[in-house]
Amino acid sequence: MRTESLDFLKSLCNTPSPSGYEERIAKVYADYTKTFADKVETDRHGNTTAILNPDAEQKIMLAGHMDEIGFQVSYIEDEGFLRFRGIGGHDMSIPLGQRVFIHTDNGPIPGIIGRKPIHLLESTERDKTTPLHDMFIDIGAKKRDEIENEIMIGDPITYQWEFEMLRNNRATARGFDNRVGSFAVAEALRLLKESGSLDSGVGVYAVATVQEEIGLRGARTAAHRIGAQSGLAVDVDFAIDHPGVSKSRYGKCDLGGGPSVTRGANINPVVFRTIMQASKEDEIPVQVSAEPGGTGTDANAMQVAGDAMATGLVGIPLRYMHTPVELLSLDDVENCAKLMAGYCKRVKPETTFIPGT
Repeated sequence: MRTESLDFLKSLCNTPSPSGYEERIAKVYADYTKTFADKVETDRHGNTTAILNPDAEQKIMLAGHMDEIGFQVSYIEDEGFLRFRGIGGHDMSIPLGQRVFIHTDNGPIPGIIGRKPIHLLESTERDKTTPLHDMFIDIGAKKRDEIENEIMIGDPITYQWEFEMLRNNRATARGFDNRVGSFAVAEALRLLKESGSLDSGVGVYAVATVQEEIGLRGARTAAHRIGAQSGLAVDVDFAIDHPGVSKSRYGKCDLGGGPSVTRGANINPVVFRTIMQASKEDEIPVQVSAEPGGTGTDANAMQVAGDAMATGLVGIPLRYMHTPVELLSLDDVENCAKLMAGYCKRVKPETTFIPGT
């Protein structure tokens, strides 16, 4: 991966962006894409869109959500401890004992998530997962008065983990789900711009969407506003190449095997065939994934927006989803961007996306 692109990915991953608190990461996305996009805009919902050929009638929407799971301050105890709630879906075995940042208007404040020690737990409590309402955040304060002018109710919270390279061109970070999707749509747009391969009669809208983790909300409003005839959502996909998961049950999806391409009710067959054509002709490895119903991704919201969008879904294999140590292959990330660019350059102004054509 080129240095500028890797720096952009690191910036996305290290910028706090829980659902509803995406302003800072939106600026990172806008600052990067404005160097090659014809136009960059942010809507009232917070979706940030980089566009090529904004006057074209045939439109393609590329969507990767930029929000991550996190927490939110809900109450400050008289003794200075913070109570908090989850933003998005959490594995309750993860938060206890983690270091966190409370992101305030005056900068991040470090803290730790605690509960009473195991020695003081009742026997009935020891084999149970501790719920969030029994945890608290300790920032070292002695009393509420000491911090109530620094920390506000509603301040967002994230784990302190950041981007780190591992072996074999693999990396780990908090919230690859799905800042890496925002990265991929931006890179697809850059590849199209630099190659000059996009038909002038086709416009591409690379959207970093908001609030996917709490209900696909940004993709719904962005799709309605843009009114694209077709679109690709990109999200992380479950890597099924580590202990404890069954390929016969969940399907084959390996790190380094290339992006996944979904087939099923959420996917327009013309879009799917065009993605596979791009994979074959551009020699990009892919892994086909079966999904008979909804996918639980931005592709769901995009498909039913307005009078319908012909939708596809590509995925980046990911281990340890919704943990602070999500892990992926940068090879898959680059190939995902290339695949989306390959799809876009094969769409023509006259493409109808009607099944059977």
